[in-house]
Amino acid sequence: EVRKLPAVQLAVAPQRGSYMKIGRAFETAWRELCAAGLAAPASRWMAIYYDDPLAVPTAQLFAQAGLSVAADASLPPLLAPAQVGGCTCAVLRFRGPYAGMRAAYEWLFGTWLVQSGLPAGDQPVFEEYLNHPSQVAPCDLLTDICLPLAESAQAM
Repeated sequence: EVRKLPAVQLAVAPQRGSYMKIGRAFETAWRELCAAGLAAPASRWMAIYYDDPLAVPTAQLFAQAGLSVAADASLPPLLAPAQVGGCTCAVLRFRGPYAGMRAAYEWLFGTWLVQSGLPAGDQPVFEEYLNHPSQVAPCDLLTDICLPLAESAQAM
């Protein structure tokens, strides 16, 4: 689905290396936000992926993971502010275990983006995790993969 996504302010922790280890960054963000009294049940869990794992060596991959916070939140020292959205995105809802998401990315970039004729934007891809592995079976995990599109797509 192509849609305009509102901007979301995040408090994020960095992750360098395998994207499959992004959980460590989420653990840091959650722990720090809880200690600061900034975590809330309605917080959105999101990650930003800056590199293509097929083009960048695993050890050099960079991502950030965290939770949504108020724009004026005073963040703990281990966390940094980041913002996603505020633009038109192609949103692909993926259902299943995180380890199976590579095929979804290959389809989104290799098939859908090419056939759509829409140019990718200059913002990194981000994901929103709509449920949590502690609450549902891996086959029922829901993740929105959000691919920002170029400004020319914003007029849609």
